[in-house]
Amino acid sequence: MDRGIEAGADPSRGAGNGAVEYAAAGRIPLAVVVVDRGGLVSHWSTGARRLFGASKEEAVGRSAVDLLPVSGALPEDDETAPYGAYAAYDGLGPDLESSLDGRLSYPAAGRARLTVTGRDRDRVDVLWWAYPLVGPGQERLLVLAADAGAMHHEGQEADGAAVERMAPGFALHTDFPGAEELARGLPEILPSMSVGEGARIVSQILELGYPVLEFSQNDRVPVTPDWGVPRRAERKARRERAARAAVTGEPLPSDVQDEGEDLEYVAVRERLEFLNEVSGRIGTSLDLSKTILEVSRAVVPRFTDVAGTYLREQVVAGEGFPEGVPDTTTMWHRVALEHTDEPGRWDDVVPVGEAMPFPAHTPFFQCMTTGEPVLVPRISEQMGHMIAAQFEKRDIRPLITHRSMLVVPLKARNVVLGFMILLRHPERVEFNDMDRVTGAELAARAGLVLDNARMYTYQESVAETLQDSMLPHIAPRMAGCDIATRYLPGTLLGRVGGDWFDSVKLPGSRTALVVGDVMGHGLNSAAMMGQLRTAVQTMAALDLPPAQLLRNLDDLAQRLGDNYLATCLYAVYDPIGGELHIANAGHIPPVIVRAANGRSDLLDLPTGAPIGVGGVPFEAVRVRVAPGDRLVMCTDGLVEVRGEDIGVGLATLCESAAHPAASMDDACDTIIRALNTRGGRKDDVALLMARLNGIEPEDVADWRFALDPIEAGRARAVVSEQLHVWGLTALADPAALMAGELVTNAVRHARSRHIELRLVRGETLLCEVNDDDHTLPTLLSAGPEDEFGRGLRVVSRLAREWGTSRTSAGKTVWFELTLPRRS
Repeated sequence: MDRGIEAGADPSRGAGNGAVEYAAAGRIPLAVVVVDRGGLVSHWSTGARRLFGASKEEAVGRSAVDLLPVSGALPEDDETAPYGAYAAYDGLGPDLESSLDGRLSYPAAGRARLTVTGRDRDRVDVLWWAYPLVGPGQERLLVLAADAGAMHHEGQEADGAAVERMAPGFALHTDFPGAEELARGLPEILPSMSVGEGARIVSQILELGYPVLEFSQNDRVPVTPDWGVPRRAERKARRERAARAAVTGEPLPSDVQDEGEDLEYVAVRERLEFLNEVSGRIGTSLDLSKTILEVSRAVVPRFTDVAGTYLREQVVAGEGFPEGVPDTTTMWHRVALEHTDEPGRWDDVVPVGEAMPFPAHTPFFQCMTTGEPVLVPRISEQMGHMIAAQFEKRDIRPLITHRSMLVVPLKARNVVLGFMILLRHPERVEFNDMDRVTGAELAARAGLVLDNARMYTYQESVAETLQDSMLPHIAPRMAGCDIATRYLPGTLLGRVGGDWFDSVKLPGSRTALVVGDVMGHGLNSAAMMGQLRTAVQTMAALDLPPAQLLRNLDDLAQRLGDNYLATCLYAVYDPIGGELHIANAGHIPPVIVRAANGRSDLLDLPTGAPIGVGGVPFEAVRVRVAPGDRLVMCTDGLVEVRGEDIGVGLATLCESAAHPAASMDDACDTIIRALNTRGGRKDDVALLMARLNGIEPEDVADWRFALDPIEAGRARAVVSEQLHVWGLTALADPAALMAGELVTNAVRHARSRHIELRLVRGETLLCEVNDDDHTLPTLLSAGPEDEFGRGLRVVSRLAREWGTSRTSAGKTVWFELTLPRRS
């Protein structure tokens, strides 16, 4: 490949008006040589062959000091040197040997004469620049060289006069106009290498000094690349002449011989364009499944004919970042397969979704354990049989044998997430070393994109799990009411927020309904929400009045920290009394939809201050409700839109809540559709709807008993009789037995003159016993000789569910039994 330098007049000698202009001075070939850690040539460009006379095959792997003029001053008459004797003059810089020893930490430049066999001129005037390289790669020295004599032969002069001085030097590339353009063109001087390695070397060149030519003490001209590639039409004509020569057997013209070198550059550029194109096509989504398909489809058919993508089991399952080096037990999931064969040819043999390990003797195992590409120019019959052995009864040999294969790892942070198997048809050119480099770079970019999608999928899964664990799973039916809920995250990139809803079973067949909104978004708000929700459940179990509960919650928030601010709406529904007892802490008011006329209204409640403000009293109101009325409670994220008055959202909420619906879920969906379609919503949404069915008086029976042990027998009798009246004869005996045990305990511990017993027939049979003792009973381990301690054990064994809770007057002990199915 040819590179070159372009020389022009220094801008310091331009017009006096400050305008910067360059006078074109022509282009000359530029040789590029890379020396590795051991002082051996690792890259030898076409320009180096033309300048120094050694072919690439002769130079690569040889000691650099034997080939380059930068090794120091040698005797001019020493004609035994391999490619000419070198004599240094005109400011020859530090020699190459010092740089190979690692002592050179700055760039060096110089000029030398040498004798090259086969050149028209006996002596060649060489200008050179040497850059020490640091970094993880093998490259340790970059040498650029040019034929200074070409400038004289082409009459390159400054301002029409003879060139008084011409020497290589260095300058900051920002010293010249078009500095960014110079920096962009610099990578073209470098040999074919990965984007990362090229960027590393370019950054060091720009830091050490841009290569320049000094024509005098004041004139400096930047060295810019010139690939010397003919125009497309010229290349096409050369290829046609080469084809004719191949048919007639005539020797190739010299310009056609150079076409191979030009085509080498074209191939490199095409591959870079391909990589850039692939980079633009993948990673358009954070969805892991879509990203996998993008990666597979990006390489077929331009780079390969078949592309199979395999990922580690942990990546597919969303279990986080896989650890450790894969082994023969590692399961790999085939997540995508793209090909240009006839449809369905691969589907039955290697279906997508299959998981399998790979034996140690396969190229796939070598790729995933070393993290390096594996190239198989042609899959032989023997290798085809070895690979097919993993597929049990499916014969994969006709699909892979005689094809060229390249296996590239999909890595992120030096861990192999998966790999791609690339296959080309037998009639297509085999994969080569350049394809290996291209495939490795492709896989590196794809690995980063897949890792981004994997991390997002994992974080999204963690966020959803966290949110689900914090949001309660509310039973659709409570005593005297049906409940439906909805939760919507504010953004797709963060599904964790501070909005919540809840329901708590209370004594007396009552239900507490809660909706809250912690200010802010993300994990901090979610953590605070979890603490406040737990506190509400705990205080609700104490049967605190709504205003007192919010007062206690406000005190708790202030003790937790200054940043704990939240709004909360707390309502207690009494289905027997047909009443709502509600208190508000800075929250938007709920909507009540009346069953009698379908009218919906915002409840007029004292607004109150948000939880955490402190020093503000809370008030509670009582609202009469009828069976069939619906209560709608939500957070402001549903009704508030940026740039719009919240009154518009509240009006839409009332209107949509009043629409008739077949079920509670349908009613919630109607509200969400009406309000969530408006643009601009960024906050989370929590919605709770309760249909207040009430409990009919004939489904409730209660009695009072004196503090006399004999009352336990009467309790058993009245419970049994009432269940026979209700047609629940099958429950009479167990219910009477447990009611007698609870009354016996209440008689033993109560202090007042009477005990209350209530039976409620609803979705279940509920039995409650109230007394004025605040001490909650617990299960005891009673021995054969113990007289007491067996009552609650009987209840826990026979009841579907049972519990205790404190009340303002004492405590309630209750149990539930499942109603028999109606025939």
